[in-house]
Amino acid sequence: MNSKLPPPNGWIILDKPHGLGSTQAVAAVKRNLREAGFAKTKVGHGGTLDPLAEGVLPIALGEATKLAGRMLDASKIYEFTVQFGEETSTLDSEGAVVQTSQKRPPMAAIEAILSHFTGDIEQVPPKYSALKIDGKRAYDLARAGEEVEMKTRAVTIHSLTMGSGYEPGRGVGSAFATTSGRPDPFDPGAPLELADAVTLTAHVSKGTYIRSLARDIARALGSVGHVTYLRRIKAGPFLQEQAISLDKLNEIGKGARLEDVMLPLEAGLDDIPALTLTSQQAAAVRQGRVLEGQPQADGLYCAMHREIPVALMELVGGTAKVVRGFNLHDVAE
Repeated sequence: MNSKLPPPNGWIILDKPHGLGSTQAVAAVKRNLREAGFAKTKVGHGGTLDPLAEGVLPIALGEATKLAGRMLDASKIYEFTVQFGEETSTLDSEGAVVQTSQKRPPMAAIEAILSHFTGDIEQVPPKYSALKIDGKRAYDLARAGEEVEMKTRAVTIHSLTMGSGYEPGRGVGSAFATTSGRPDPFDPGAPLELADAVTLTAHVSKGTYIRSLARDIARALGSVGHVTYLRRIKAGPFLQEQAISLDKLNEIGKGARLEDVMLPLEAGLDDIPALTLTSQQAAAVRQGRVLEGQPQADGLYCAMHREIPVALMELVGGTAKVVRGFNLHDVAE
């Protein structure tokens, strides 16, 4: 007799700890589901985080894996610290130092230069990245000592601001505030406040490498630098407030309720409107048929029936076509 629980459908938002790879995180979710007695479940993540990075890692379960591709395309928000004075081979604290500089940029100069890195920009990805060159991962080629030529790519930086505790004209954190007795960096008669490091927050498009952004900012300021801290605080619609720790995840395998930490499949579609279906329409959509004469505006919709996601649908000129169907059924049907 098979007493396994049916595979769950939804999202676990993991607050990925420093040092854990994204693939290891997926394996941890699979292990906990198995230990909790769930049947074999499809599991995938919505955007790789480097092992040295931490923060929001959306992990899709069951039918939600059909939305993992949308999550890869979604914009993301990061907090990161640039340490000035040393550039490394990996552009983070893991690599060997390849270039040094004694120059430290003034705080006011850092604030002023951020607008030059906002909007549509070109960047060269790190040599130590998962991008493929002639079918091989760039980081594998770099580790093997091969010369890796990375091509410039276009990305969008939606916003780039000074990090937590920052007030314009007041430096970063209370240590740079005029109330602490230190000089105002915008007072022409005051000595310049030089920064050994700075923490920034960036809202970026898919394909953006924060390590490359940090490198380019440091160079533009007449110095060199690398990332010492990197945290993703938002991925698509998912926020760090929704994320659970690895310890909390491991409680699932020990009997904790999955429902208490799993978000529903439609949570990954919070940024698109719902299209309410009748029972007859829901049956048609599940067969892949189009719906004619829809009054809603053109765009992408999450078709719902009795609060159950039926399909992701594209509506053009009153005709709604299935983009992605979900194999979820209301128990009342």
